[in-house]
Amino acid sequence: MSKNKSGFLPRLGKNIVENPLLYILVLPGVIYYLIFNYVPMYGIQIAFKDFTMGKGIFNSKWIGFEHFRVLFGSSQFASIFSNSIILSLYRLFWGFPTPIILSIILSECMNNKVRKISQTIIYLPHFLSWVVVCGIVTIFLSPTAEGPINYVITSLGGKPINFMMQAKYFRTIIVVSEIWKEAGWGTIVYLAAISTIDPTYYEAAIIDGANRMRQIWHITLPSIRSTMVVLLILRMGGIMGNSFEQVFLLQNALTYTVSDIIETFTYRVGLREGRHGFAAAVGLFQSVIGMIMIVLTNTIAKRVQGSGLW
Repeated sequence: MSKNKSGFLPRLGKNIVENPLLYILVLPGVIYYLIFNYVPMYGIQIAFKDFTMGKGIFNSKWIGFEHFRVLFGSSQFASIFSNSIILSLYRLFWGFPTPIILSIILSECMNNKVRKISQTIIYLPHFLSWVVVCGIVTIFLSPTAEGPINYVITSLGGKPINFMMQAKYFRTIIVVSEIWKEAGWGTIVYLAAISTIDPTYYEAAIIDGANRMRQIWHITLPSIRSTMVVLLILRMGGIMGNSFEQVFLLQNALTYTVSDIIETFTYRVGLREGRHGFAAAVGLFQSVIGMIMIVLTNTIAKRVQGSGLW
């Protein structure tokens, strides 16, 4: 083991000399993560201190797990925790398979022009900010005559529905708007994986009499299974994370019972009230849960199919 460790740096130096362009290509990403993800990690200690801006991180009083006791003892904790988990599971259940289905449909399209136009159309929403997307959603669901959804409802003889003001519709609105915005972008990885499948597999299946559905089930899906597993593991790491911008822009006082999640609670209690240590404690709690879910999902994936993320 010591021999391998001592030889790591020489091997790395040799690889850099042999493949300088590849390392230059990777360098911006490495610098980004170092500056914005790893260097700020020293600030985790704020979660265990009575932090004030005037005293700074190092001079603030150490209070241990007090912020966590306040969080777990809060009367709102059970509600915001369950809301976060339920919303994340909804997004995972409906959002994870959608890019897979879209990528298969696009790969099966024989007309290259139609496929390219379709790809462009479903990619475009990804480049819109959540402010724009939430504005579009609000207009579409408007209870007035300007709202296309309610226009159809009233045209069929029904009464207009104020979707944005009813808690029972909130999670559906969140999931559908996220799928519309991000599903097309998520197909890129799966289309790349599908493009690497050896076409002779399909030719052999056709000779054996397999139709398109059987080819998809027995060739396409098994061939991209490893990609699906890796993305699922990464997705599970964010099980406690919901898009703050999306939820914050679409929620209101009437939907707090289902829309108040950890991110909005942290913003309202931790940041607006200046309780930065408390906000850091909540963020650390989310990160720990995410790490546990990644390790657990990776372990299950390795036992089920023999391979995981590491």
